[in-house]
Amino acid sequence: MTTPRTSRTSHPLTRARRARRAVGRTILGATAVVALAVGGMWAVEKVLDSRRAEPEPRHTCWANAGGDDWYLSPDQAQNAALFAAMATERGLPPRAVTIAIATALQESWATNIDYGDRDSVGLFQQRPSQGWGTVEEIMDPVYSTGKFYDGLVKVRDYEELEVTVAAQAVQRSAFPDAYAKHEGKARAWASALAAQDGATLTCELRAALPGGDPAAFARRVDRDWPSASVTADTATGTVRMSPGKLGSDKGRTLTRLAHWAVAVAEDGQVASVAVGDRVWERSTAAWRTVVPTEGTAPTSKADAVTVTLVP
Repeated sequence: MTTPRTSRTSHPLTRARRARRAVGRTILGATAVVALAVGGMWAVEKVLDSRRAEPEPRHTCWANAGGDDWYLSPDQAQNAALFAAMATERGLPPRAVTIAIATALQESWATNIDYGDRDSVGLFQQRPSQGWGTVEEIMDPVYSTGKFYDGLVKVRDYEELEVTVAAQAVQRSAFPDAYAKHEGKARAWASALAAQDGATLTCELRAALPGGDPAAFARRVDRDWPSASVTADTATGTVRMSPGKLGSDKGRTLTRLAHWAVAVAEDGQVASVAVGDRVWERSTAAWRTVVPTEGTAPTSKADAVTVTLVP
């Protein structure tokens, strides 16, 4: 008698194999879905976080403090420089600048954006509906920075508070602990812009377009440093900045003005910044010490900062 053949679908071993394969396909399918989901989430995160990436090479500024470099884009750097200038003009300490930079980095990545959560706009994401001013006013960096400092100085003992606590007291954010992650960078930049503790500041920038305007740069100085003295020389393409009414610590004030000039060099079409025997050059992205040869004048007078624009 011939034993009937068991069909492949009915054989116990075959059924087990098929079951295992089905489970495997299910797992693989699920894995693929998860991978796609994770990949999609990663892509979304990359898009959402693209504004927060480190600046591209050869288009960046950095403060060096304690041997560490802390990077900002040229746009971020000029806003940080404004915070420092306005703090000096108001007689506020570098700690106020640290708090301002950390707050702006968290709120807008220190860029003057015209959008945000609900009606928030500007460097500090201030809201017209909350009494910070009109949209037009808040989009003015000088106005919005002034409003931030107006709020900060009302915070009792803000200099002794943690950065995140002081910032939250002004901002009333839904994420009060977020400011802390920017403290290291903010402190380094505040130190460099305040010429503290040997901190330095430089920028590596693209070649400037021709046509630098000394008069326009002088107006920028007047905007950020109303107490400084400034003279524009169209014939030589230079702007001379001196401390004016900024205080008696002339050496430190000159360095503050020089670091500010480097931080705003991108928009100002600055070719070089000289203070005493030190010169920053856009072409090398570095400070160097100039030793005058016998019979030649110093690169810059010791009582002023000389900014040379691209002709």
